[in-house]
Amino acid sequence: MNIDDDKKELCGICEQEKSRGIHLYTLFICCECEQKMIQTDPKEAEYQYYLKKLKNMNQPTLN
Repeated sequence: MNIDDDKKELCGICEQEKSRGIHLYTLFICCECEQKMIQTDPKEAEYQYYLKKLKNMNQPTLN
């Protein structure tokens, strides 16, 4: 078992600590939220919630 397997990060969408997910620039998104976002139709109310959360992302600057 890798030591980093137990490392938990705060999901930028559901705001819960999760051990598995992706990093989008500086925002960590857990696997569960990633799947929910992918499956949400733009006409659904949840879509606007996800957009609002994604706007909290800080893009890295180019050096």
